Amino acid sequence: MKIDDWLLEILACPGCKSPLRAEPESDELACTSASCGLVYPVRDDIPVLLVDEARKP
Repeated sequence: MKIDDWLLEILACPGCKSPLRAEPESDELACTSASCGLVYPVRDDIPVLLVDEARKP
């Protein structure tokens, strides 16, 4: 997964607006909020930030 650091700094969880962190071993972006915690897929280096596509941890 290749997401620029500057982009990762401005991306936020669409569900709760908390910052996201990269999970490089699984090609996913995880919400940093303990109450939300949704995990979003990254396909072809493009984050899919749709709540319907996210999974609960």
